Amino acid sequence: MSTATEAPTTAVPDQPEPFSQRLRAATWSDHRAAEDHGFTRALMDGTLSRAGYAGMVAQHYFAYVALEETGALLADDPVAGGFHRPELERVPALVRDLEHLLGADWRERISPTPATRTYAARIAQMADHPEGYVAHHYTRYMGDVSGGQFIRRVAAGAYGLTDEAGVAFYVFDGLGSLPRFRAGYRERLDSLGLDEAAEARLVAETRLAYQLNTEVFADLGRMYVPIAA
Repeated sequence: MSTATEAPTTAVPDQPEPFSQRLRAATWSDHRAAEDHGFTRALMDGTLSRAGYAGMVAQHYFAYVALEETGALLADDPVAGGFHRPELERVPALVRDLEHLLGADWRERISPTPATRTYAARIAQMADHPEGYVAHHYTRYMGDVSGGQFIRRVAAGAYGLTDEAGVAFYVFDGLGSLPRFRAGYRERLDSLGLDEAAEARLVAETRLAYQLNTEVFADLGRMYVPIAA
């Protein structure tokens, strides 16, 4: 009588979790804190005043000027350069939105809040810290092509904004499929090949970026949603 023998099983080593997943998990509580602010809730449920929305767009302008000027300096950097894409740039769209919301004299009518000045200054410092720049790039642009698309719909309905006027910031026609872009972005994060120390710096800077955003929302809340201050 013949007997069958089972082939020995070979243990398959656990695959390391992709960096993009580890980054998301490590920064999730900070991300949620930025979203769960009184100003943000008013924005998301459509009860924020039009003036409050315009105020947020103005603060975005100062942050994105810093982000995109710093990005241009790092366009050829081996770490940050792969994230530099001209079709992502938001400053021209923010200018159009501010012209629509505030008029031709919008530059004379806006100024950065204290928290925005701190935020923009921190972004500018990342010209010497490429992995830190990636952290700020990630928190801003990945948010814009994700939850930002919901904000676009809410704002358009709440403020009667049509033909992209006032919400051009959220329009990314040059990117094609946004889900495909997001997947490609995560793949770029996963392929950075950073050592443990550099990964830790990127995670820490991402957490700080979310915290700085929360502080900007706190300033805006004090200005436009007093109960949220």
